[in-house]
Amino acid sequence: MGELNTFPVSYKIKGQRIAIVGGGEEALAKARLAVKTTASVVILATEITADFSGLDVELRERAFEPADLDGVALVFVADHGPDGEAAKRESHVRHIPLNVVDSPDECDFYVPSIVDRAPLTVAVSTEGDAPVLARLVRARIEAMLSPETGRLARLAGSLRGRVAALLNKEQAIRFYHDVVSGDARSPEALLEAHASGTDGAVWLIGAGPGAEDLLTLRAQRLLQAADVIVHDQLVPDAVIEMGRRDAERISVGKKKGHHSFTQAQINTLLVRLARQGKRVARLKSGDPMVFGRAGEEIAALRKAGIAYEIVPGVSAALAAAADTATPVTLRKVSTGIVFATAHGADNTELDHWASLAGSGLTLALYMGKSIVMETAGKLLGRGMRPDLPVGVVVNAGRRDRSFYRATLADIAVDGAEMADGPAIIFIGEAVAYGDWADAETLAAKEFKVA
Repeated sequence: MGELNTFPVSYKIKGQRIAIVGGGEEALAKARLAVKTTASVVILATEITADFSGLDVELRERAFEPADLDGVALVFVADHGPDGEAAKRESHVRHIPLNVVDSPDECDFYVPSIVDRAPLTVAVSTEGDAPVLARLVRARIEAMLSPETGRLARLAGSLRGRVAALLNKEQAIRFYHDVVSGDARSPEALLEAHASGTDGAVWLIGAGPGAEDLLTLRAQRLLQAADVIVHDQLVPDAVIEMGRRDAERISVGKKKGHHSFTQAQINTLLVRLARQGKRVARLKSGDPMVFGRAGEEIAALRKAGIAYEIVPGVSAALAAAADTATPVTLRKVSTGIVFATAHGADNTELDHWASLAGSGLTLALYMGKSIVMETAGKLLGRGMRPDLPVGVVVNAGRRDRSFYRATLADIAVDGAEMADGPAIIFIGEAVAYGDWADAETLAAKEFKVA
């Protein structure tokens, strides 16, 4: 992340004056922004050519005088002649913040692109380098913020005293979140409900395979509302940081060979935090309902009478299919897909997989990279075809993903030296229809079945 050359602030100008030097269209553009504030605005120009009618401004159509800056808080110069040069010199002498239109090097401050939902404002600045880009970003933000946002901000301000008197900091954050989220109850009813001190809640949130832009909008909203974020090892920092800045973060990461928390300890932690009145985001890689141990956590929450919500995420197998353009279900080729974990699979499960693959289904095996050679050999021993296509995606959905392709026989004999990270193993005819052109080929040796 680059360093800023400016410090973003909101400058108080209530009851003060803004001077704009210049009488053309550039000055008019600055005047339209300035009159949205409570400051008085004066236009200083030898000749006024733009139409300032309809704007609450004072027009002084004469040469600039140093006394024109008496009591002025901000100066905009939109005149490239003698008046503009004089105004710049006088602003420097008086240490008045100065903005020179289309001359970033001469500016003490820049005017950002502003999203106006008064009293809420969002400012987008590129430090004068790319004003068009700033305007495009502003347009996106405007589309996200309802015109009602300003009314909600004023409402929040009117209730500030009562909120401070009735609620602690965490309760206040939750109250404002519910107001902004459009809770059906009136603000007064919401305030009463939060003041009564209800139990907390747990949200089991799917973080997706790793890319932060694959997170759902609901997941983002709840992360912003959470008092505590309890997250797994595979959830990247960029997703965790989408939560509130002041939210507590607790890693309960589990990875092969190392468990910092047992599942029983995680269950106990979630119940304890919720009983303290906290809103807990239980952030899981992929989808919480697909090999995410969510069932055990849900059972613990139900037993304790804790409110919970499930927020789905993109499971790793679906991300892997997208990464490789593999149609895991394909008419006349694959009639379905089976999600399974290779870790700990017994003979009955292996028999079942072989039968399913033989019937035309695609297998998507999780947590099987370390035993892929052993698993492939066992499947061959149960009658699966040696030439059945196999595709492996490591770190699906992430920038550091890698791809491997082979046949079932290749892996059974050679194994697979693959990159670090979680893997999805696809087995089935549908794999041949994906885009594995850049995948590393696992070289085959002479096929032997032990």
